[in-house]
Amino acid sequence: MHIVLAGATGFLGSALVRRLAGDGHTLTVLTRRPRHAREAQWDPGGSPSAVVPVIQHADAVVNLAGAPISRRWTAAHKREMWDSRIQSTRTIVEAIKTLPKAPVLLNASAVGIYGARGDEPITEESAPGSTFLASLGREWEKEALAAASATRVVLLRTGIALDRSGGALPLMALPFRLFVGGPLGSGRQYLSWIHRDDWVSMVRWALTAGAISGPLNVTAPNPVRNAEFSRTIGRVLGRPSLLPVPAIALRVAVGEMAGELVTGQRVLPAKATDGGFVFEYPELEGALRRIYDA
Repeated sequence: MHIVLAGATGFLGSALVRRLAGDGHTLTVLTRRPRHAREAQWDPGGSPSAVVPVIQHADAVVNLAGAPISRRWTAAHKREMWDSRIQSTRTIVEAIKTLPKAPVLLNASAVGIYGARGDEPITEESAPGSTFLASLGREWEKEALAAASATRVVLLRTGIALDRSGGALPLMALPFRLFVGGPLGSGRQYLSWIHRDDWVSMVRWALTAGAISGPLNVTAPNPVRNAEFSRTIGRVLGRPSLLPVPAIALRVAVGEMAGELVTGQRVLPAKATDGGFVFEYPELEGALRRIYDA
């Protein structure tokens, strides 16, 4: 396949590029500053006509572009998070809609679209929530689904992807390495996670699984409560898990984002399991032991 990728230099995108290249696919990476032969210049908020020559012969486009969420949510950063996702998706979709033979579109999204749901099991059929991330997710997916009249669209509702080289895990593990780790808030909130290798494998599967369209929960089949996550990472790292982090301390440390951290969602990958996708790391402890070679 010829696959065009946006947002390919990030924590998830870089891992996906390595695997797809290893599979023998032809790759083109959209970037603001191309440096290599397989990279093409683009402006995420620019004219769709500039993207058309890059994607017109592609079999699929994978759009992971967007400003990182794991920073303090100032008003300016919230606007950057919003605009970077909406504008990049709109540019790609408008380009796709002009083509006589449109490539499949796999567009990033996140489990944050479900909002705070307590212990409710959440599948792709569940309704969106009303938090900031849920509102962003709804608009982000709406932009992507505008291409559904021209091609198959898959919305990658990603949970917390785990790997020691980046993403959330190094920050989550740091207190445990310093012997001050523990659950966040009450510890009862669910954490919907996935090993990064399984994330890559599910995206590869979705590229060719023609029956899969619309929302796809890219999470492991066994979400855990935050307290269980804390006990498990403590056990894997050989560290105690005794000191809970009060919700008020989180709000002081990270601001509005704390509200998302202490609520969580119990997200289940119903479409993937029903569609026959096989997880290499379905359980948290096995995933963490593989990550830390423990």
